[in-house]
Order: sequence, then C-alpha cells, then structure tokens
Amino acid sequence: MTSQTQTEGPLSAEDQKAKEAYFTASQRQLIWARFKKQRTAMVAAFVLIALILAGLLAPFLSPYDPTIAGRDKDYTNGAPQLMQFCDKNGCSIRPFIHAVERERSMATNFRWVTTVNEDKRLYVQWFVTGDRYKLFGFIPGNLHLFGVEGGKIHLFGTDEDGQDIFSRTLHAVWTSLQVGSIGVFIAFVLALIIGGVAGYYGGAIDGFIQMITDAVRVVPAIPLFMAVAAFMPPETSAEARFFYISLILGFIGWPTLARRVRTHLLTERNQEYVLAAQLCGASSSHVIRRHLLPSFTSYIIVDLVISFPYMVLSETALSFIGLGLKDPVSSLGVMLQKATSADVMLNYQWYFIPVIFFIVLVMAFVFVGDGLRDAADPYSDSHK
Repeated sequence: MTSQTQTEGPLSAEDQKAKEAYFTASQRQLIWARFKKQRTAMVAAFVLIALILAGLLAPFLSPYDPTIAGRDKDYTNGAPQLMQFCDKNGCSIRPFIHAVERERSMATNFRWVTTVNEDKRLYVQWFVTGDRYKLFGFIPGNLHLFGVEGGKIHLFGTDEDGQDIFSRTLHAVWTSLQVGSIGVFIAFVLALIIGGVAGYYGGAIDGFIQMITDAVRVVPAIPLFMAVAAFMPPETSAEARFFYISLILGFIGWPTLARRVRTHLLTERNQEYVLAAQLCGASSSHVIRRHLLPSFTSYIIVDLVISFPYMVLSETALSFIGLGLKDPVSSLGVMLQKATSADVMLNYQWYFIPVIFFIVLVMAFVFVGDGLRDAADPYSDSHK
C-alpha cells in the first residue's frame, strides 16, 4: 500500500514552513493556535475583555457617582432615557434625550408622576466634567465620557434613591471582578503550596494533607458566611467587609485546584528531569518551583479561568441574600437584591438590567474557560 505522504507528493514550501512552526512552537503558542479556532470562545473572550475594560474604566465611562452622593433626587425610580437622533420635531446630527417633568397627581394618590416633554431636547455632550473620582483607585479626575447640558441622563434609569443604574452597574461589574480576582489569587497560592507539597512528598504527608483538603471541601459556605456575618460588627466599613468576603472565598476555594496540582506532581515527580535536578543537589522547593510547576503552567491558568466564575457567583449569591457586600458598595449581588420585590417586577423592570450583565459576565468566563480547557488538551476532539 502506498503511504499518504507518497500519494500526496512533497510538501510545498508554505506547508513545510507551517509544519516546522508547529513542531517548534511552545506549549503556549499551541494552545493559542487551538483556542483561535473556536469561534464561541473567541467571541466570549472579546466580550469578557470589553466587560473588564468597562469595569476598569467605570469612573470615566459612567456619568455620575454610583453612591448616594451622585443621586438625582428629582428622578427617583426613573425609566431609562435612551439617546436618539430623531423625534416628532425632526432629526439632529447630535444625539439628545427629552426632558422629563415630575409632579404629584391626584389620580395616583399624590404620588410622583413623570411626564416626558418631547418639545424640549437635552443634547448629549462628550467628555464633560462632573463628579470627582479616582481612576484605578489613585488617579484623581472629574472627566466623564458623556453627559447632557442642562440636566442629567440615565441610560438604565434610576433606583428608589435616585442613583444612576448605568453608573452603578459598571462599578458593580468591577467590584465583583475584584472580589473574584482576590479570591482566585488566594486560592491559587494555597493550592500551589498545599498541592505541591502533597504531590511531591506523597506518603504520610500526602495522606494528612488530603484529610485537611477533604475537611475544607465539606465545609458549607452559607452557614460559614452566616457565622461570619453574625460576628461582624454592624459598623464594619465597606472596605473591611470587601476584604473579609474575598478572604473567605479564597480560603474555601483552593481544594479543587490543589487536587489537580497534586495529581500532576504525583505523575511527574519520578521523571528523569526531576531525578537529574535532585542529583545535582537541588532542594525540594527548588525542584517544585523551577521544574515541576512550570511543566503544567498552562493547565493551571486554565483552571484559574474556569474557577473565576464560581467566585463571582459566590460573591453575588452571598450579597444577594444579605451575607456579603452591602450599600454603599456597588456589586452585582447588591444590585440584584433590589430587584426582588413585587413592586419592582411590576413597575420598574429596568432594575433587571444588571441581571443581564451578570449573566453575560459569568457565561463569558464559562465559554472562555471551556475553550482554554479544550485547547490545552492535546487529545481533545476539537482540534484533531
């Protein structure tokens, strides 16, 4: 039988170059090449990057302060105001919104009633000065991407306190990402240390560490946070509460990653390159840090991305049930908590806009994580 290479003939120069590039590529380059072939994962990656940038630049992108300091007391529970270019009076090259007027009506038992004045336009302005903020936490500024002259604009409407939901949503995304990042970092460090020691030494040390790991895995998260919330003083600052939530999420999130590190080290510790390092007099910590862990760095990164949405979900769930972050901190869980009453569901549906951002954020992490996991697996069917 004639082989496939004989029937196809010699490779072209371009194919030969591609073949050489494949065999000389690093593990990171191979994973990236496989990842790019997955359209869903690539789209999710772009969406995730956009959300991260939106959260990072939230003070500049949002027109107002997300706390009570930036409230619009004349437009509480206000409906979203969308930019438009045309109305009954004609079209304009500049985007605008219509002014709103509020008055108490006898027909609604003297409750505030908002009416839209379609004869009065408020034109959108770009790069306007407004509420002061600190970009990245330390760069002071007061420049915002957009605003309107002679009034205020609320793209996602306002809540019962008159706070801009668009501004709060962008800041909430960043807060949830920060909590998730700190939690993942703590879990990552603990997993590398604990899983590395267990996998490298094995034996009685491994058995003892696995007992601790199993004990942490069975700790129920909700009762633990209920106990922490009970002992946390009511006057605890928002920053301190933020730190405690991140710390606890990290301390209960390391066992899964630690098991994966341990499994890999158990299979790799008897390899020839490890024996060579030991014969050269390298210490155990040096062998683990410089030889074993770098051998599966890509897989660790994939596990981190996959575990990230669970950290965000945990923070959101805890804040939603009142055990996590609270006002004045803007987080997705805090904002979802406001969308639970029947009055909101019937009359103020724009409270659910942050829910869309929450779903998109979590799904983007899930699709990117799945894409990276398939790309890191050389035997996956997705790139055979």
